[in-house]
Formats: sequence, C-alpha cells, structure tokens
Amino acid sequence: MLLNAYFDRINYRGPTTPTLDTLNALALAHVKSIPFENIDVLLGKGISLEEADVDAKLITRKRGGYCFEQNTLFIRVLTELGFSVRPLSARVRAGRPRDYLPARTHVFARVELNNETWFADVGVGGLSPTAALRFELDVEQPTPHETRRITREDGRYFHQALRDGVWNDVCEFTLEEMPPIDREVANWFTSASPKSHFRNRLLCARAIDGGRITLLNRELTIRTREGTKTTTLNTPAELNAVLEQHFGLPLPEGTTLRCEGLDWSQPNKSS
Repeated sequence: MLLNAYFDRINYRGPTTPTLDTLNALALAHVKSIPFENIDVLLGKGISLEEADVDAKLITRKRGGYCFEQNTLFIRVLTELGFSVRPLSARVRAGRPRDYLPARTHVFARVELNNETWFADVGVGGLSPTAALRFELDVEQPTPHETRRITREDGRYFHQALRDGVWNDVCEFTLEEMPPIDREVANWFTSASPKSHFRNRLLCARAIDGGRITLLNRELTIRTREGTKTTTLNTPAELNAVLEQHFGLPLPEGTTLRCEGLDWSQPNKSS
C-alpha cells in the first residue's frame, strides 16, 4: 500500500526493480513532485517522524517537508523495493562559508548497488540532486539538473553542485550513519530550537523540467534553461497564491505565515 500510494504521489509508472535506473528515476520524480517546505515549523505544529504521520502528510495530504521527512520516506520506499540502503548524517553547507560550522541536522541515503556506493538525497531544498551520485572523488557527475561532484578535504567529504560556473557546497559528511534516535534529536532542533533557521524563514523548493522553483521568504525564483527570474512578493495573499500555484500547497483561507523573514510590516528582507 505504501508503494502504490507513493508512486501515485510522485506520478511514477516506471520500473521498480532495485537498479540504478530505478533509483535515478525515483529521485527525479520525487524532487519534482513533493516540495521541500517548512510551513508546519512556522505554524508551530511540530514535525513527527512516525511512519504513519510522514505518510499522511507527504502522501495522503500531498504536503511537502524537509530532509527528515523526505529522506525518511525515500529510504523506506527504497528498502521496500529491495535496495540496500542506510541513512547517513550530514551538515548542510549551502550558502554557508567554510569557516562556519553548521549543526549536523541532515540525513540522506547511502545505497549499495553492484559493489558500488551511491548517494541519494531528496531533501536538501533547492539543491536536491535529481539523480544518485556515485561515491567517487573529484569526478564531475551530470544529472538532469546541475552537475555534481564529491570532494574530500581535512577528513571530510563535500557534496558540491556546479551552478553558474561556480562549485557550491551542498553538504559535508563523514559516512557516519544516522540512527533513528539521532534523527529524532536533530529533528527536534531543526523544528523547535529558536536557533534553527527553519524557525525564522520560509523555504520552499521543487524541481521542474530543466530547472527549479524556489521560494525564500518573499523572493520567488524560477530558474529555467532560458534564464532566471526573481519576483518579490508584497502581501500574504500573494505568498499564499504562489504556494498553491507553484508548490501545490494551498493554505486555509486567512492564513498568514509569519517569521523574521516574513515581517509584512517591514521592507522585504529575504537574505
């Protein structure tokens, strides 16, 4: 029942045998269909990682979520399909300088296929890879979207994405697994700690054919093969319309999302 409902949710009708082609196809379909978003954090609803709650939110109610929800679901699906998969912990580095140490609040999937290690990550926002990455250092790996690579420095591995001719850090990791208790602790920090950036800004993202749509507070960015367009939203009504139109996330009538980055009484400040 999980698999059938999941395949319907991501509009997937492809093969289900545990192969690289299947893994890549699922990753692409997932990132295009289930948006990355932190709306419930801003609404103070809390984030549950119980299987039934994740299924109800991401599949039944057609909502999105962040890494602990997205990759927890994806790992369960891969396991049900017969993949050899384990959760790994990481630190998200997108938009952060190397001298900044982010919390270890990210989980992604390590998949073993034909004596090779691959990484899949459907929960790292606007940089979620749309194909699995081979665990091979300093090799450029094309995907349906950005080119990727994995490098190693000072005993740490860095997943990087090439965008506009520049290599950008996505996350760093050490191959350490992330068991359920560690995910529970990190999930609490991410969703409840005042120091979590998910508490003070709105983040939404999903892939589209040949590009991505991202929302950071009041800045909507649509990146396509033809170029990039950014629009500033000026009212809660405009924001709610964008959430429904571009991310399939209709909010109850009258809902106004508020946080530091969405102070509607002040000029736009999405940085």
